[in-house]
Amino acid sequence: MAFLKIIYKDTKVEGICQDLNKATKYFGGNKEMAKSLLARINALKQAENIKDIIVQKQMRFHKLINKGKGKNLKGFFAIDVKTIRDKWRIVLEPLDENEQVFAPCNIDEIAMNVRIVEIKEVSDHYE
Repeated sequence: MAFLKIIYKDTKVEGICQDLNKATKYFGGNKEMAKSLLARINALKQAENIKDIIVQKQMRFHKLINKGKGKNLKGFFAIDVKTIRDKWRIVLEPLDENEQVFAPCNIDEIAMNVRIVEIKEVSDHYE
């Protein structure tokens, strides 16, 4: 069985997602949030494809939409770091087997084929 491959936007994002101390610092000392982030990353790594994540209600996988803040979020999705009540999200983009963006990115049609994701950021979705 093949597992989901994770690519990180840059070394900063990778560090936050893989190192408990860096994640704790990033969340302002909140170790519980940091542990939850690392657990979510582990769940992504254990998935066979993105569909395995979509079906887990607690992940709250959802499409991002532009809200007039100058960011183009088309094709990007997010999962909660901990719960819907927390402001933190893991922003990701599904990639094809060549590590290219799906065009178009109709997640319902491609979910079973998405075996690579790029984590763009871990962010406060209100910023």
